[in-house]
Amino acid sequence: MQIELIEIRDHLQRFPPFDGLPDDTLDEIARQVEVGYFKAGSDILSFGAEIHALHYIRSGAVEIYRRTGALYNRLTEGDVFGQFGLLRGHKVRLPARAIEDSLIYFIPGHLFEQLCEAHDFFADFVEAEGQSRLQSAVESQGNASELMKIKVRKLVSRRTVSVPLGTTVQQAARVMTEHSVSSLVILGPPPGQVMAGITTDRDLRTRVLAEGLALDTPVDRVMSPNPITINADDSVFEAMLCMLRHNIHHLPVVYRQRTVGVINLSDIIKYESQSSLYLVNNIFNKQSVAELQALVPDLRATFLRMVNDEATAHMIGSAMSGIGRSLTQRLLELAEQELGPPPVPYCFMALGSMARDEQLIVTDQDNALVLDNRFDPRIHDDYFLKLATFVSDGLAACGYSYCKGGIMATTPQWRQPLRVWKGYFNQWIERPNPETLLNSCIFFDLDSVYGEAELVESLKDLLAQKASQNPLFLASLARNALNRTPPLGFFRTFVMEKDGQQNNIINLKGRGTAPLTDLIRVHALAAGSKAQNSLDRLDAIASTQLMPQEAITKLRYALEFLSIVRIRHQAMDLEAGRKPDNYIEPEKVSASERYNLKEAFQVLSNAQKYLRFRYPTGGSQ
Repeated sequence: MQIELIEIRDHLQRFPPFDGLPDDTLDEIARQVEVGYFKAGSDILSFGAEIHALHYIRSGAVEIYRRTGALYNRLTEGDVFGQFGLLRGHKVRLPARAIEDSLIYFIPGHLFEQLCEAHDFFADFVEAEGQSRLQSAVESQGNASELMKIKVRKLVSRRTVSVPLGTTVQQAARVMTEHSVSSLVILGPPPGQVMAGITTDRDLRTRVLAEGLALDTPVDRVMSPNPITINADDSVFEAMLCMLRHNIHHLPVVYRQRTVGVINLSDIIKYESQSSLYLVNNIFNKQSVAELQALVPDLRATFLRMVNDEATAHMIGSAMSGIGRSLTQRLLELAEQELGPPPVPYCFMALGSMARDEQLIVTDQDNALVLDNRFDPRIHDDYFLKLATFVSDGLAACGYSYCKGGIMATTPQWRQPLRVWKGYFNQWIERPNPETLLNSCIFFDLDSVYGEAELVESLKDLLAQKASQNPLFLASLARNALNRTPPLGFFRTFVMEKDGQQNNIINLKGRGTAPLTDLIRVHALAAGSKAQNSLDRLDAIASTQLMPQEAITKLRYALEFLSIVRIRHQAMDLEAGRKPDNYIEPEKVSASERYNLKEAFQVLSNAQKYLRFRYPTGGSQ
């Protein structure tokens, strides 16, 4: 083969969709390619003109326009255009103009059609917009997504075993033995006989035998009232998250307000090969910080198994957050065992990624203490400082590094009674200051981890109610959300940073997922939503008129794709024995992944433009 044809073939195979074609096909394309040169400012395609070739940019830069003259896209080396005209009557749909001196390869239309017929991935690529390609990349996370498809009803293998209120614990134990079950639903009075509670073999052991209660004690006294339930049509994945979040081993299944069965830990485990539930169970059996620290290799192994099983970023983030919550809860239990019962009620509050259920293997600890209003620092603070220190040091020992900004319950400012916390939130919302909000926006992702959850729920209520009614607060929050921009240059090329070794890198968190979650948070607060997870927030936004539905869909795919690339990179670091981080070198990822990264970053860029329009700040950005 001539050297010129080899150069054409070698260039084509560096970029999608040609990178997936066999060598002989690439050789044939190279033989049929024609080459054109266009000076900067010259038209390449005019609307309505005939088109008979796919255009491939060998060098230079091209702008694509809508028929109205509005800019549609900006393309550079390795990009293709003209495919929509070839697919729709061989008439140009989107005009094109060279904005740099450009060298273009023309791939004949008949060959283009043959490639589409012979290679589905090629057809999918040229027929899809950027969103569709991102969608395909996200939905290719195949195996573990089955957890999202399997319904909980499939796990229910037997009818509910139940007894009425007033049954003695001895009678309840007999019924459990007769039916070989480890849990029992307690029904309320007729005619409705709605589930009033649930009792388990563990309850009988710890609440009856260990406490020396009489055998004729009503089961009402030892049951768990108003238990957490799951709907029969929910997914196995949702059931797994529910058990992770609440550390429960038995989960009643409800259909049309009627209990149809109870699933337990073992039912989930056979579908949940990553063993995150087993790990959580182990966490609550440990008796010291040292024993918890010994589970760190298991935590990393769980993360790697989920990545290798192709779990989605949402599934991994939720599972890792559940594990982090469990570690925190167990540390608080151990702290109370050492320090004694708390002098006043409190709630340990998670902030940031744990509150959003988006925590990964590379994370620090962001937390705070919300105390009952009876809290007197002169009398009570010594206890809570020791409690916070025990937990913070324990988390650090388990791989959750200290927050560099001091957003931890060990900091006096973030260890306050509810009335003080409400004062903080009122000040942030009513008198927003960009600099203050920059440091405090992490508190707008908040959730209870342990203790009196109502204390944190009241802060969620306050934030959801007042934020949506304060345009100045939303504008200030939007301004902060625009501080971090995606790493795309004018020609959709990557804008690199340098690491300590002078490698060209991109911070996937700082320039990707973090600004995405920032702008989603602004819209969610404007919608008055109490949701914390970014996907749940997008659901809340979708129920309003704050954003176009198409833009919300694009944000979903962009967030999932950037997150999964970040997750895979961290997994590769772990497997190679390196310290995982959030940085990638674009030249070391596949051409298809680089292409999709650009598409995801473009979605972020467009969303930031819309944010600036939707919440004008009155000043330049």
